[in-house]
Amino acid sequence: MTGALIALRAILIREALRFVRQRSRFVAALVRPLVWLIVFAAGFRAALGLSITPPYQTYITYEIYIVPGLCGMIMLFNGMQSSLSLVYDREMGSMRLLLTSPLPRWWLLFCRLLASTTISILQVYTFLAVAAVYGIDMPIIGYLLVFPALIVAGLMLGALGLALSSAIKQLENFAGVMNFVIFPMFFLSSALYPLWKMAESSALLRDICAFNPFTHAVELIRFALYGQFNAAALGWTILAGFIFLGLALWGYDPARGVKKPRG
Repeated sequence: MTGALIALRAILIREALRFVRQRSRFVAALVRPLVWLIVFAAGFRAALGLSITPPYQTYITYEIYIVPGLCGMIMLFNGMQSSLSLVYDREMGSMRLLLTSPLPRWWLLFCRLLASTTISILQVYTFLAVAAVYGIDMPIIGYLLVFPALIVAGLMLGALGLALSSAIKQLENFAGVMNFVIFPMFFLSSALYPLWKMAESSALLRDICAFNPFTHAVELIRFALYGQFNAAALGWTILAGFIFLGLALWGYDPARGVKKPRG
């Protein structure tokens, strides 16, 4: 047990130091949702004429509605950034060294997940603080209740990044995979518009959005920010997290071997 805690501490410190040294990563993760919040929201709200009521009892502005979706965006991009570092570590050989340690493979990958999620939560709370300064306030209880929701959502999205990194053999291929995964997951979700609004346009797209695990992660965050509990979103997010983690464990199985990239 002591060895497992030492490994957890070492991985957390390593990821924290990497994040501190990459200040541009923090700035980019913060600026991206702020641009969407300040610039994109005004035009998008006017174009759609949204009047957001479900699942809340009172009217809320569109800017307030998309804040949980932008929190999910931060966690999604950070999960992909974490998987990029895993691809780099594999090319440098440090990932092979990590997986050959005497500790269980699932624990080592979980430590990476926990480190990535911790950084994501820090970025999300920074974004919420800036949004509050901008005038978008959430219920005080919501800032506390959203913490466990962020943990669950961050672990699920981090597990997705782990699963993708196990399948990517070359660092050059990562950008294409990120665009293929991030943008469909983000736009085909309830991050920017509610599902009932999507159903007015296309029932098929609405069903795709409902199947998207990112939608359930966003809804989990959204309900928590308003002091509510969404059991269905929690269940689907946990289920997706276990599936992605299982794929990551299979992809990083030492028995299969971590293939070296060609060329």
